[in-house]
Parts: sequence; structure tokens; C-alpha cells
Amino acid sequence: MFIGIDVHKRYSQIAVLDQNGEIVEEVRVENANLDDFAQQYAGSKAALEATSNYYHIHDTLSEYLDVTVANPGELKLISDSDKKTDRVDAKQLARMVRLGSIPESYVPTDEVRQARALVRGRQKLVENRTEYANKIHGLLSDHGITREVKPLSVKGREFLAELSLPAPWDALLESYLELIQVLTEQIESLEAEIEERAGSLKETQLLMTIPGVSYFTALTIYAELGEINRFDRAKEVVSYVGLNPIIRESGDSRFEGSISKRGSGRVRWLLVQASYSAVHTCKDEYLSRFYNRLARKKNSKTAIVATARKLLVSMYHMLDREEVYDPPGVSA
Repeated sequence: MFIGIDVHKRYSQIAVLDQNGEIVEEVRVENANLDDFAQQYAGSKAALEATSNYYHIHDTLSEYLDVTVANPGELKLISDSDKKTDRVDAKQLARMVRLGSIPESYVPTDEVRQARALVRGRQKLVENRTEYANKIHGLLSDHGITREVKPLSVKGREFLAELSLPAPWDALLESYLELIQVLTEQIESLEAEIEERAGSLKETQLLMTIPGVSYFTALTIYAELGEINRFDRAKEVVSYVGLNPIIRESGDSRFEGSISKRGSGRVRWLLVQASYSAVHTCKDEYLSRFYNRLARKKNSKTAIVATARKLLVSMYHMLDREEVYDPPGVSA
């Protein structure tokens, strides 16, 4: 049998096809009861789309079914369908399973999932804290206070704690400051766990031998890339992260444009920051030489993005070969 599963928060719409492509069953199943359904069709091939909650469902179904997780960005038959319903999506998935045309998505290991949860959780807390800091800037601006204040710094919070605003803005300011304090404590707690996790993994230990790469950057790179052996070459990693240039060819002309920006913007940002640190702070000879040569020909922005790409290629080879950072001109 061939099974397509359209996953939602509490339930899944399922279509089952036989060898001839005929519908055997269409059913909506509560996600809590998916194991019973999977046992009924044990040994069949199934596919579900990668969604925010697919990990648990994938693991449950995989006990009984041969499950493929489909890449949502490449599911053209579903996304381009004129009639898009749960039943249509499930049937399209089932048909694609039968034809062997599912664009497969990577399913991370438990170790990678845990790393992702940590770094993404920290990032969300940082974003929430920044949101409240911006709200404080808005309060100050509304009351004509032009002094530059940093609500995330100790001095900034001390100044704000002594500030007198009329009601109800005084209560709002106090609430925002309390929330920033709570979020800061939670971020610090997660950072301690991230540092411990990064120190325990061989992959992140290797990455941290690169000048300018912190434990947080190392664990984020590991978490977002996953197992390095799923990539056959460095170009695949560069494309996965979105640091590959967009190339357009027409006749005898070839134009290389800006980067594709596919994949994780978080990883690209961290790679650029690590490159800045390696070039301008750590004075890494290998990356600095490359950056300075390119900056003279083009500009600093183009040069630092290219340096980030070169850094990512080095990371790929380090992880693939299980070697510390030791490029030409740099001693490990």
C-alpha cells in the first residue's frame, strides 16, 4: 500500500492507495491514534510533509511504516494544485509515494534535534527580550526623552528604574523591565546548557578550533547542518545554507549575482559574524588574506560574504575529515 498523510496540529488526513493507484481508504485520524492506523498497514510506504510538529509523528509511524518526509518547498504537485484541500493533499502525497517521486527532506537525529531545540529556543528568547527593549524605546520617545538608553545593559536598566513617568506608563515600564530581567536569566541559563552541550560533542569541539567561532556558533552550525555525511561535497553545504551565488547564463554570457539566501538566515548571519571576528579581531591569516584580497577588488560587504562562504567550506571539510582547523598559513 501507498499512504499519503497531510499532518495538522491535532489530526492527520490520510489517503491509502493500492498497487494500481486506486483509493483503498480516506480517513481523518487523531494524531494520538496514528500508531493504531500504522499497525493496520504495517510494511506500507508512506509520506508526510515536513511541518513544525512532524518529528513525533514521523517517529510514531516509522515503528510500522516505511516513512519519507517530503520537502514542502519542492512539493510542486501540491503547492500548484488549483483545488487544495486536506483530502487532495493526502491523495497527491500517496500518488507521489507510489511513483517514487517524493522530494525527500532530512530527518535529524535525536542529538541534532536537541541541539536545534536549545539554539532555536535561545534565539526566540533573545527576540522576545529585544521586543520589550524596543517597547521601552517607544515609551521614552513618546515622553520626549532623547537620551540614548540601552535597556539590556546594567547601567541602562538602573537609569530606567529611577525614571519617573506618569501613570500608566510607569507601570508599563516597570513590567517591561521585569520581563527583560526574567528573559535575561532564562537566556543565561540556556547559554550555560548550550556551552555544556557544545563541549560534549566532537563536531562542535572541532568547529571551536576556528578563531572567532564560539560555542553558540558551533552548536548552531551543527544543529542546522545536521549529520555532515548527508552532503556529498562542499558545494551542497554552501547551497543548503544559501551562500551560493545566483548564476544566470544566456548564450555566451554568464552573470554571477547575489547569494541565493536559501536555507537558514540564522546560520548565514552567524557565519558572517564569525568571519568578521576571524578577520578583524582574531587576525586569522588564512581568512584575512582572502578577505583583504577580495575587498581591494570589490567591496567589504561582498568580501565578508565570500569569506563566510570560505569559512563554511572549511567547516565542511573539518567535519567530513574529523580534523581541527589548520588551513594554509594557520597553525592549529
